[in-house]
Amino acid sequence: MRLDKAIAHAGHGSRREAALWIRDGLAAVDGVVTRGPEAAVEPLKQRVTLRGGDIDYAPHYHIMMNKPAGYISSTDDPREHTVMELLDDRRRRLGLFPVGRLDKDATGLLLLTTDGGLGHSLLSPARHVDKEYLVAVEGILTLGMVDRFTQGITLADGEVCRPASLELMTPHTGRVILREGKYHQIKRMMAALGAHVTAIHRVRMGSLHLDETLSSGQWRVLTDSERRSIYQYDPKAF
Repeated sequence: MRLDKAIAHAGHGSRREAALWIRDGLAAVDGVVTRGPEAAVEPLKQRVTLRGGDIDYAPHYHIMMNKPAGYISSTDDPREHTVMELLDDRRRRLGLFPVGRLDKDATGLLLLTTDGGLGHSLLSPARHVDKEYLVAVEGILTLGMVDRFTQGITLADGEVCRPASLELMTPHTGRVILREGKYHQIKRMMAALGAHVTAIHRVRMGSLHLDETLSSGQWRVLTDSERRSIYQYDPKAF
């Protein structure tokens, strides 16, 4: 891989900017200043630095975010605030996108990645990846609703939801586990049972659990073990 491409891929400016920095002597490979943007490097095996700091190269990037209310799960929108605005400049240049959507007023675990294949695998109903939510409603949650979730709910427009799980926590709160991701699914399922959802907070996607130390709006890079665990759902990883 070209040195300028490796630096740009890691989110440190454009290829053109990287080439200028390299020619100015700001980049080094294994401690040796390299002034040729076209120099061949193996960034997974060699240490590439820019202005003395590692460029932190990876084939793909994965970030866990505790999404706050008021932001939409999109990479760009002319009218709304998006979750991308919560990232720093470098991460916004990586080409990350949200895996699935949380409603604008929903909160909690949001995975952002640059790996489209992984994103598709995590969302595919055929992979049976659980998504776990804490839900609050106006009205009373009942054992009858638990049974209806288990059977699969038919929505007001006739669309049929796959069997899901509802665990009662208090009369007004519950834990919901879905294995699909229809538009506004939890709100529509609860509405079909006569309950109005007031809050949704996602705490898990498959093996990935929300880091409880992340405050609302905060994010961090996945650990190595978390990264390995989510790839169990990607058939191309084996």
